[in-house]
Amino acid sequence: MGLREIELQEEYRSDRNDIASEFFFPCLSNCIEYDRCVDFLSIQTLATISMAFDNFVMGKAKLRIVTGHKFRAADLDLFAKLFDEKHKKSFDGKQIKNTKIEKIAKFFDNGQIELKIAIPNSEQVANSFSERIGIFRDEHDQVVAFTGTSSESFSTQTTDFESVDVFTSWNDKSRVERKVKDFEELWENKTKYVEVYDFMYAIKNNLLKYSSAWIFND
Repeated sequence: MGLREIELQEEYRSDRNDIASEFFFPCLSNCIEYDRCVDFLSIQTLATISMAFDNFVMGKAKLRIVTGHKFRAADLDLFAKLFDEKHKKSFDGKQIKNTKIEKIAKFFDNGQIELKIAIPNSEQVANSFSERIGIFRDEHDQVVAFTGTSSESFSTQTTDFESVDVFTSWNDKSRVERKVKDFEELWENKTKYVEVYDFMYAIKNNLLKYSSAWIFND
């Protein structure tokens, strides 16, 4: 089944929808590419996406994420080990006891997950990168784009009140094309007011901020 076969709404809102089960999981299960801009990224987020992204298992799906430069200290340590070739040799099953994290490690090894960091470089932008868009693409080249939410951990215990606006390539082609263009320009570091770096470059050049005290609802 492709994205076009999903019964999608133009908007999902917490007071009347289960955004995870009605929108995110069906789209993730029926796409082969997922591009995402989000202000904050955690290991839990990646674990949730990978569990729902059925095509990851077949080795043909790809996930590209642009995120802000703030991380939980524990998450940052795991991301660094997943990406850095020097650490992968010692990053075995004894150190990753969570099976979800083991699965993520395999996706990184296969080159199915790419991560970049966006950092404001202008007084025009305060604090940090916080764009929230997502783009699903299926094997038939149909596209679903959305704006709104920043959370994809889909915790059953804590849920933000939020809404998601949805656009499809078959009903709103121009807007989808604009979202795709926005993401590609960001990915290629062609967007004003922010600099976009490969994750390991940002790590090695001390561009990231981290704390064990930060509290995020992700």
